[in-house]
Amino acid sequence: MDGKRKAIVGEIPGLRRYARALLRDADAADDLVQDCLERAFSRLDNWQTGTSPRRWLFTLMHNLFVDGVRARKRRSELVSGAAVDMPASVSAPEQNGMLDLRDVLDALQEISPERRAAILLVGVEGMSYAEAADVLDIPTGTLMSRVARGRQDLRDILDLARRRRILKAVE
Repeated sequence: MDGKRKAIVGEIPGLRRYARALLRDADAADDLVQDCLERAFSRLDNWQTGTSPRRWLFTLMHNLFVDGVRARKRRSELVSGAAVDMPASVSAPEQNGMLDLRDVLDALQEISPERRAAILLVGVEGMSYAEAADVLDIPTGTLMSRVARGRQDLRDILDLARRRRILKAVE
């Protein structure tokens, strides 16, 4: 395997993590990763040797994700996200002050795709604001705004979910 292909293969875990967080459906996420890798290998000459393929691959994946969202909108399909085979939490978490990962993943699906992508790239994938802005093809200031507003959206959604859970426990 040549150096370029090896470097791309090394980025697959991050691509899978990002795709699963975007889509919340393992099969759809794997399809997105596959499409991204196919596009990357077919356009290998577009990547500059000597630089990490990370930004380039995440940009390809994000563009494929956005294209898919737009296509579903055109077909008037529901874009709210895929259902997950997880039982709903009925009782308050046993850990005081700790959020259940499922609550965070559910909340991520409720915020706009633009804010979700910004939060995932910066918060989960550890990209700098400049790198994430590059991937999303937006100015750094816009990315910073999306991250800040997305975080506030997450806080609001999680706070509401926590209050609902407390009310259910009291009833």
